[in-house]
Amino acid sequence: MEIPSEQVTSLCTHCDRAIPVSNIDLHFAHCSRNLERCKVCGDMVPRKHAEEHYLNTHAPVACSQCSETIDREILAVHKGENCPQRIATCEYCEFPLPAVDLFKHQEVCGNRTEFCHLCSRYVRLCEQNDHEIKFHSSRLDDNPGPSRANSLAKPKSRSLFTRMLPYLKETMILKEGSQMVCHRDVYCSPLQSQA
Repeated sequence: MEIPSEQVTSLCTHCDRAIPVSNIDLHFAHCSRNLERCKVCGDMVPRKHAEEHYLNTHAPVACSQCSETIDREILAVHKGENCPQRIATCEYCEFPLPAVDLFKHQEVCGNRTEFCHLCSRYVRLCEQNDHEIKFHSSRLDDNPGPSRANSLAKPKSRSLFTRMLPYLKETMILKEGSQMVCHRDVYCSPLQSQA
């Protein structure tokens, strides 16, 4: 039994598609005149839309937060993980601020103290987990209540300062003799002397 000529195909040398043999010459003339292969992704695009395809799909773009030029394929990763202007949250006060300012803010914020009710001492926030393990782990082992046992396994619940942060905009005394101002929309910074 003979195969109908419409089912026999040949490969177009321009677009690499299987085309019925009866139409291959007409297809090749049309294809080579109107389509071109994208140099980046290899897709066949109409010649009149080739530049638009490149600009919309492959051209580097400027990050809307930091204006750095980034390849389109990694823009989402850049905005989520690498952009210095992305919003990050302080691990001590949960205050949102640009990632570029996070280290400086956490240096100041982590040096704030909170009162430890177990030993009646003031403990710096950056040392709070170590303090609980070092000085109170035996108390926690003796009395494994649900709230104290979980405090070592997960980050501390929000402190009073953190809960009050949206309402605060006043001077805080962090260490004896040094004062810091916490701005709601920026970060904690040294108090400027009024001269």
